[in-house]
Amino acid sequence: MRTDYCGTLGSKDIDREVTLCGWVDRRRDHGGVIFIDLRDRDGIVQVVFDPDGKEFFQLADKVRSEYVLKVTGRVRAREAATVNANMKTGEIEVFGLGLEILNTSETPSFQLDEHTSVGEEVRLRDRFLDLRRTEMQKNLQLRARITSTVRNSLEQQGFLDIETPILTRATPEGARDYLVPSRTHEGKFFALPQSPQLFKQLLMVSGYDRYYQIAKCFRDEDLRADRQPEFTQIDIEASFIEEDDIMGVSETMIRNLFNSVLSVDLGDFPRMPYSEAMSRFGSDKPDLRIPLELVDVGDLMESVEFKVFSGPATDPKGRVAAIKVPGGNDKLTRKQIDDYTKFVGIYGAKGLAYIKCNDISDLAEGLQSPIVKFLPEDVRGAILERTGAENGDLIFFGADKATVVNESLGALRCKLGADLNLYTCEWAPLWVIDFPMFEETDEGWHALHHPFTAPSVSPDELKANPGEALSRAYDMVLNGTELGGGSIRIHDQKMQKTVFDVLGISEEEADEKFGFLLRALSYGAPPHGGLAFGLDRLVMLMVDADSIRDVIAFPKTQSAQCLMTDAPGLVTNTQLRDLNLRLREKPNSVEPKADK
Repeated sequence: MRTDYCGTLGSKDIDREVTLCGWVDRRRDHGGVIFIDLRDRDGIVQVVFDPDGKEFFQLADKVRSEYVLKVTGRVRAREAATVNANMKTGEIEVFGLGLEILNTSETPSFQLDEHTSVGEEVRLRDRFLDLRRTEMQKNLQLRARITSTVRNSLEQQGFLDIETPILTRATPEGARDYLVPSRTHEGKFFALPQSPQLFKQLLMVSGYDRYYQIAKCFRDEDLRADRQPEFTQIDIEASFIEEDDIMGVSETMIRNLFNSVLSVDLGDFPRMPYSEAMSRFGSDKPDLRIPLELVDVGDLMESVEFKVFSGPATDPKGRVAAIKVPGGNDKLTRKQIDDYTKFVGIYGAKGLAYIKCNDISDLAEGLQSPIVKFLPEDVRGAILERTGAENGDLIFFGADKATVVNESLGALRCKLGADLNLYTCEWAPLWVIDFPMFEETDEGWHALHHPFTAPSVSPDELKANPGEALSRAYDMVLNGTELGGGSIRIHDQKMQKTVFDVLGISEEEADEKFGFLLRALSYGAPPHGGLAFGLDRLVMLMVDADSIRDVIAFPKTQSAQCLMTDAPGLVTNTQLRDLNLRLREKPNSVEPKADK
């Protein structure tokens, strides 16, 4: 029906006759001349109808916003005074020679132009309208370009696109599974995959030594701006490799992607051990654009009488750390400091101590803070020296369990970076490596990544001292966001059984849940490893969106609901009977739909 997309027209097309199809973005009547801004996925072009074309002029007069039109016309240059430099097609317009209204439209529930501010609930309820907005069109087109670039990059490196099952069984991935009841196997359930982890490992055992997949994954977890119940991974696995190999493949893919799509050179990807990241930044995904760092001062506080500091300083699981904010005295008001105190409370911190450095040469009177009186002068001087504080600087302190201090000061560091615009560059990638194999919880040892990650020690060493073992895992981080994580996998059956044993998984449970994997590992499994990138999160970063909901066509709300289709919904009694299920009665509950 069309010869061109609206947004592709330009001065090169002057005097061409074109046929366009699209939606009415705006209609204006100026002194007997009707202007229609016609919109399609590639942009907007101005179409002009004048009274000389009487039949089509009268039809254009009936047109309203979001009507669907087919327009035939001649491309011509705009007069110099009417050129729109802010519009891709602003140098030309289409003189209308023919018009057909393909469909009419109700008045939209909200305006679709870029200046309209409308609540997300309204946008998600009428998502089919929201997706017509230029911003959303650009986001989803860029997403398509990103997936195409990723596929090309991986296939050029010898990777095969292989699909893995969506209906599988539950695996310990750290979040709740979405369960699917089986009609043909009474009382049994499938699970939607949280990742293709075990299947891609089995593909390595099967000899497909370079696999990738743009994979749909599902996790029934509490949601945030960068989480959805269903999400998309760029999943990669390869055999006969070491860490450097798979990290190199991933770097090449991400470099090509940013270079091709954004014309950005990401530069070097430094490597940082997990322990250093936590010590310096309080986070295993530090934003290296922000120059602020955490500095340990616990050894200076061990003997002070101020229990808020001395308690955590002498606790093996405690930490006392400081963040110096250069020029913070002038940059931050008392109200802002109070607001930051409330902010760290979100992460469990009981307070936020601070010192204003007015005159560092005067340890008695030159430091301003409610806590200074509790600190001997030698301790004050040592803090200033260790943090490198100068006149005008502000020092924040965190003192609590190490996990609380890391989370609260790590988050505060990022908030200060954003609020004070402390960023030193636009993009800052890095690899975080040498993660602990396990973390200790009240229930025992827990795998920091997943139980199929290879440790860097032997089975005997792992069993003897699991708390000291490092894993062969690696995470790619960009601007404080984890883009992807992976590891070298366990390919030896003895090692896999040892990991299960450390995690408290009995032989019977291991055989019931993972017997197929253990059998596969006994049939010549090659050394292998991989990595998975969160595609939604990656696109969100590249388009500078606030939420992954702005880069997914039909996302769920933070309560995992689709407002457009009203999912999840009730099912009929017949459907429940077919699945051998019966809902448990609750007070004031809504009954299943009656059968029709």
